[in-house]
Amino acid sequence: QAQLVESGGGSAHAGGSLRLSCVTPGYVELRYCLAWFRQEPGREREEVAAFNVDSSTSYAESVKGRFTFSRMISTNTMYLQMNNLKPEDTAMYFCAATPPYKDVSGAYHCSRPFRHWGQGAQVTVST
Repeated sequence: QAQLVESGGGSAHAGGSLRLSCVTPGYVELRYCLAWFRQEPGREREEVAAFNVDSSTSYAESVKGRFTFSRMISTNTMYLQMNNLKPEDTAMYFCAATPPYKDVSGAYHCSRPFRHWGQGAQVTVST
């Protein structure tokens, strides 16, 4: 059973927008590492956006300038705003969270692989 609950997604035409939401059981407030992944049938899962241990956000080159990660601590919810959608964005999208850890030098990192996952939300973009 997924610990993270996703909503949103659906269908859009190329150039349109969609937003994904993901409610977590406290992981935003606990400053977990957070991310959105996507996967097409027969292909490896791809990380498209991440909220890192240093509070920076990072994006895959394919979505930079079009997708925006955000979070709301008060509701422990993370979002992925997807603008200017392209047919190649069609995939199942998953939210994920994982705890940070401190190495022997005192630096923090995100535990990998990600430990907690949403159930997935389909995004379909047509021409």
